[in-house]
Amino acid sequence: MPHIDLKFYPRGLSEEATQKLVDDLSAVLINHLGTTDKAISVMLTEVQPDAWKSDVYDPVIKPALEQMAKKPGYNL
Repeated sequence: MPHIDLKFYPRGLSEEATQKLVDDLSAVLINHLGTTDKAISVMLTEVQPDAWKSDVYDPVIKPALEQMAKKPGYNL
């Protein structure tokens, strides 16, 4: 039951582009984890740049840095 919780700066993606992103992310999980499409859930959250530190970096990224498979190349 993979779940992706993707937070990113607003990109103005169309509904079609958003669906393509979700389809591509799902394909990676299916390919690498051998899961099925029905088992995957994806949450997309747009975060304004001025709220990234307070909404994402401080509560989510910073406390989990040691456990991250890929760490960000920036510090806030």
